[in-house]
Amino acid sequence: MRKHQVWPGWMFLVLTTACSSISPPVEAPVVVADSCAVALTPHSGNSQLDGEIARLQQLSKTKRNPGPIVEQLGWTFVAKARVSYDPGFYKLAESAARCLETTHGRVSEGKLLRGHVLHNLHRFKEAEELARELVVVRKGVFDYGLLGDALMEQGQLQEATHAYQQMLDLKPSLQSYSRAAHVRWLKGDLPGALDLMKLGAAASSPRDSESAAWAYSRLAMYELQSGHEKEATDALNKAIEFEPGYAPALLMRGRTLLAQDKTAQAVDLLRAAAEANPLPEYLWALAEALGAANLLEEQQSVRERLARTGPEADPRTFALYLATLHESPDTALDLAQRELRSRSDVFTLDALAWAQASAGNFTEAHANILRALSEGTQDARLFYHGGLILSRAGDKSRARELLRRAAHVQQLLLPSERKGLAVELRQFSVD
Repeated sequence: MRKHQVWPGWMFLVLTTACSSISPPVEAPVVVADSCAVALTPHSGNSQLDGEIARLQQLSKTKRNPGPIVEQLGWTFVAKARVSYDPGFYKLAESAARCLETTHGRVSEGKLLRGHVLHNLHRFKEAEELARELVVVRKGVFDYGLLGDALMEQGQLQEATHAYQQMLDLKPSLQSYSRAAHVRWLKGDLPGALDLMKLGAAASSPRDSESAAWAYSRLAMYELQSGHEKEATDALNKAIEFEPGYAPALLMRGRTLLAQDKTAQAVDLLRAAAEANPLPEYLWALAEALGAANLLEEQQSVRERLARTGPEADPRTFALYLATLHESPDTALDLAQRELRSRSDVFTLDALAWAQASAGNFTEAHANILRALSEGTQDARLFYHGGLILSRAGDKSRARELLRRAAHVQQLLLPSERKGLAVELRQFSVD
């Protein structure tokens, strides 16, 4: 019997990109003539990570066998990408990976690093190919983690489940516990997700402060969904202790305050979060907070920025944004359809269904939202979208239940979504 099993009674386990930060997708690899020279181009900056990058670059020039140093440098570039939200550092990490493979004979190490980069740049099929090669050759903990991540994003849940269980069996850790927690949540077991995420957070270390901050931010989401407001706030405070100014923690705290109608405080935090990480998820939340605070001129400026950057930075979230505001339905539909070509998890299916509903195509929206709901995921936005679409498709009984479940966790919705939910619930009370 396994000590930790991701899903009771299952042989396997599942997850999405629980330990990966979302970055703007890059469609095609960049071929670099001299990858080592690119990775070792002198770096400057004021942060601790900047200093570590410069130190490793210099150290690699003094070692007879610099391969291990270049590998460490590559992962430090990844760490820098995660805290700076600058995908350019992923490209530097990719150069370090190719340097390992072609110059230093560290082929497996280079493939793992390169696969992680490809995953973060949303090139999931390429990441899967590398991961499959790695699990055949050496079957390492993070080889299985990479394989599970890539498969999950492509909607291949059974294979991803097996890969993650292998990871957990080989080494219980923050990374494996957090994936197991996400599986429990994805499958509708919030208490199980909470228990496993607590184990993951407890396994975190100041030596990897960003991962620790991520773990506590994720724990806060589970606590908030469970109705444990104080525990959620404590977890977010812990995240910011590990990584001051950590954008995901600021976003979660700002959204929590927004749900509590503490609008002024929410605006301040969401401004800081969006300044640190101006992806659509952050700009959308800030725009909603500014609207609630009646700061309409600033809200318009944020919305204009979102319109400029959203389609490339994060097509799925931008499609959801457009569909929620009933703007540019054709654009929302096109973005969601294109996103589905590379990732087909429940959240991409939800985005497609929501865009189809916005365009008035409730027949196809109905089919896709049922696919999105099929895993049993406990998500406020998914419940809201499902309730509205099923209602329009004539499935009133199930629609009512989904809307009630959305209302139960509506603290996780944005103001415009809560407003739409209230309209739907009133319609049912009239009926």
